[in-house]
Amino acid sequence: MLTHELEIPVRFSEVDSLHIVWHGHYVRYFEDAREAFGSKYGIHYLDVNKAGYSTPIVKVQCDYKRSLKYGDTALVQATYVDCEAAKLIFTFVIRNKKTNEIVATGETIQVFLDSNKELSLTIPAFIQAWKKKNGLA
Repeated sequence: MLTHELEIPVRFSEVDSLHIVWHGHYVRYFEDAREAFGSKYGIHYLDVNKAGYSTPIVKVQCDYKRSLKYGDTALVQATYVDCEAAKLIFTFVIRNKKTNEIVATGETIQVFLDSNKELSLTIPAFIQAWKKKNGLA
């Protein structure tokens, strides 16, 4: 299992009139963690693009458990879920660094589009090589 954790300080611009993080920012935290995961494991968006593909999000799920407030620090763990399909699946756990309580959990699913914006039904060769390099194939 490949996983990466990222610390994200809650910024003032991310809270609403109730002084809690606006719900849409949790999905942004998923994105930040996914991007940091890609940098760590060599599957950054620019690497995907250089291989001639894009990976649009086709599904986002977020289950909210608790609230984060201005001044809190979120610990966002992104975990790659290996599968046989031509998809990138990540699960997420967001914790409050101070209390270690789970704040939110979620999942994203991305598909592969080739340079003609056609859906790839098979796992691209560069992803197969990436999986092998990281002990997943």
